Amino acid sequence: MAKELWSLAAVVGVALLAQSGFRHVSANRDAERLVALARPGDIRMISSETCPWCTVARRWMQAEGVPFEECLIERDTACADEFRARGGLGTPLLVVRGRSVLGFDRGAVLEALEPSP
Repeated sequence: MAKELWSLAAVVGVALLAQSGFRHVSANRDAERLVALARPGDIRMISSETCPWCTVARRWMQAEGVPFEECLIERDTACADEFRARGGLGTPLLVVRGRSVLGFDRGAVLEALEPSP
């Protein structure tokens, strides 16, 4: 029984390491593509002071050199008005070339930045 548990633990451990590696490679690839496509003014992040996902998005974009602007709904009336006008479902709300992307979804941001065929 103990041997089977160790075997199972090893398989699970390898799977978790592989998944972690894939996420890291994917995040790096996304960062390179975002930096190549995004220009100043293309991405505006509507944030909240209490939003942990906003902090994650901000830190990731800053670390990767992705150009973006940010406003906080608690500090900026125009920001809060825009948030409500766009449906105000949650933060972060990224406005990418006029298109709303709810949450920090790198794939959706990339899609909004890709040139139209």
